[in-house]
Amino acid sequence: MELATILLRTLFLYFFILLIYRLMGKREIGQLSVLDLVVSIMIAELAVVSIESPETPLIKTVLPIIILFVIQIMMAYFSLKSKSIRELIDGTPSVLINRGKIDEKEMKKQRYNFDDLLVQLREKDISKLSDVEFAILEPSGKMSVIKKNISQGSSNKSSSSLMMLPLILDGKVQEEHLKQLDKTPLWLRQELRKLGYRDIKKISYCSLDQNNTFFIDLKDDY
Repeated sequence: MELATILLRTLFLYFFILLIYRLMGKREIGQLSVLDLVVSIMIAELAVVSIESPETPLIKTVLPIIILFVIQIMMAYFSLKSKSIRELIDGTPSVLINRGKIDEKEMKKQRYNFDDLLVQLREKDISKLSDVEFAILEPSGKMSVIKKNISQGSSNKSSSSLMMLPLILDGKVQEEHLKQLDKTPLWLRQELRKLGYRDIKKISYCSLDQNNTFFIDLKDDY
């Protein structure tokens, strides 16, 4: 009887947790943030305890999983609406190599050593640090690498803008990104006015490509 109970619980929890993760969205599988990882571990532990203790009512496992699911959905909604909450939950990218120069201060901040950096670069098929223009440690722990444009020379700052840094996110000017491109908020506003965009709050995303061409996406509300 106990074996049958364990079998039924295992089957039920398998399909129940599968449904929970599907409802949470594809991001849970493709990119685990710290919050995602915590929720995943807690759900896994609850499932294991429930299977190993068939005498415990199943509701004591199902209810906490549903609560975790609701919390995750609420946090995802709030992070979608607020950049501050999004950065608090997911973190922000860290530039470890900036215009070909290693930022040792940022590496120490992220508790990242040179061996970690070299391993990540080798995984990107890069054998020489001198070939790297930007190395960005993403909130997920993955590294994005942008190679130097050898044909134009590493001193050409226009090639540095290939980072495709967002200049506006959710209607807010990203001043730190403008500084990296040697631009100012005033310059950005003037350029956008020339294109007919006078209210920055109406812009959900704005970036500048290597040809100094703006990509602008307006909020759906407008």
